[in-house]
Amino acid sequence: MFLSALELRNIIESSFLPKRCQCTLSPDLSMTVKVFGDHQTDQVDLHVSGIDASHLNGCREINELIAGLRSDLAQQTTPQHYSPRSRAL
Repeated sequence: MFLSALELRNIIESSFLPKRCQCTLSPDLSMTVKVFGDHQTDQVDLHVSGIDASHLNGCREINELIAGLRSDLAQQTTPQHYSPRSRAL
């Protein structure tokens, strides 16, 4: 890993603004990311643990991680839309 834990946390946490994001990195380079729904409550919209941060060796890997987390977040927070039939049969 070419970045310090503080730099990596800052990149990941700031990528989810304006939402609040908490990124923790353990000494064995296992990462946990939590994204919270709003600033008033501690409702967690996304919680991913067990991310192997030792593979985050460059900008591409970090960007791919962030894109994957954003995709997971969008799938969890997007309401399902059902369109009714336009005409009854």
